[in-house]
Amino acid sequence: MLPRRLVSDFPELLIVLLAAAIGLTVRSPLAWLATHQGINALLVVLVFSTAVTIEPGALRRVPASWRPLLATLIVGATMLPALSWLVSRLVSSGSLRDGVMSVGLAPCEIASVATTAMAKGEAALSAGVLIGSTIITVAVAGPVLALEAGHSTVHPGHIVVNLIVVVALPLVAGLVVGAIRPLGDRGRGRALTIATVSVAGLVAVIAAEVHFSLGYLAVVGSLVLFVAGSIAIGRLVGRSSPAPVASSVLLTMSMRDFAIAAALASAAFSTAAAAPLGLYGVLVLLWGTGAAGWLRRR
Repeated sequence: MLPRRLVSDFPELLIVLLAAAIGLTVRSPLAWLATHQGINALLVVLVFSTAVTIEPGALRRVPASWRPLLATLIVGATMLPALSWLVSRLVSSGSLRDGVMSVGLAPCEIASVATTAMAKGEAALSAGVLIGSTIITVAVAGPVLALEAGHSTVHPGHIVVNLIVVVALPLVAGLVVGAIRPLGDRGRGRALTIATVSVAGLVAVIAAEVHFSLGYLAVVGSLVLFVAGSIAIGRLVGRSSPAPVASSVLLTMSMRDFAIAAALASAAFSTAAAAPLGLYGVLVLLWGTGAAGWLRRR
């Protein structure tokens, strides 16, 4: 059973676990959605509904934290792709390895903004990392993934266009709408509800692609190593910063966005390559919510 505090502090975690269970049992219609742009459609809704909740005031505070922001973006864009490539070598070649390799190229997890707030971290910094790392992913993920994959079936141009359509444009649209017409507490609550439902839908669709075998033991091991490595990197980057900033760096560095990683893997390889990302999503939400609770009580 999940710790009661985690469920009460972050009910989305329970929703994600239930969605994963549904995806593993109700396979056929969800697998059909996965092969008919279901991941991309849900990701558009998720990115827009999250971006619209980012307050303009938080973005105006971002320049004050430019040093840890720049460090987090540079290290995240260089070391994490290398780490995911390294741990993917533990998995046999094929779609499962491709999916694991994709996770390090994803931006920080959208939920890391919420976990930073739970941890009493610097929310403006987390918002800046979310936007900055998303832009970096759109710009470089295609060419880097093509280089790491090492075969001609990966087309960087197609990946970049896909990320622009399903990530960059909804992000910009949400930020513009939020700046022109702030939602208020009620509207923000509704947008976060839509985002939560979108996350649950993504987990269910991705989980429908999971077909358990002995190969998944290596997948789980490689993902656990990736999470552990990204935690160590986050602690290292934020070690000399004040506690709120260090918490933000740790959570944004160690939580990568499984939904965008799934869309990236699907665009570059196949929907089967997205399967490991559902497992990663559950792992990273367990880590993030647990860490937020611990950091808040320090």
